[in-house]
Amino acid sequence: MGLDDSPIRIKTFEFACDIVEYCDVLKANKDFELASQLLRSGTSIGANTREAQRGVSTKDFKNKFGIALKEADETMFWLEILEATGREVPIDMKNKCEELIRILVSIIKNS
Repeated sequence: MGLDDSPIRIKTFEFACDIVEYCDVLKANKDFELASQLLRSGTSIGANTREAQRGVSTKDFKNKFGIALKEADETMFWLEILEATGREVPIDMKNKCEELIRILVSIIKNS
C-alpha cells in the first residue's frame, strides 16, 4: 500500500471534501464566519496528515499528526457550536470527525 491509498489519507481527504460541501451550505445561509472557521480546521486535518506522511523524522511525523489531531478537535468544536446554535449538521459529520480523532490518537501513540 502506498502513501496515496493509506486509510487515514483517504479518510481525511473524503472528510475535507464533506467539509467543503457543508461550508457551501453554511455560506448560502450567510454563516460566513462559522463556515470560514470550519473550512480552515476541517481541511487542515488532511493537509497535516499528508505532510506527516512525508515527514523526515519520527519527531516530524508525530508533530504533524499532533497538529492534525488538534485540527480535528477544533473541527469537532465548531460542529458542536453549529449544532448547539440550531444549525443542521450532517448526521454523520460528527461521527466521522470522532473516528478521525480516534485514529489520529492511535497513530500518535503507536509511533
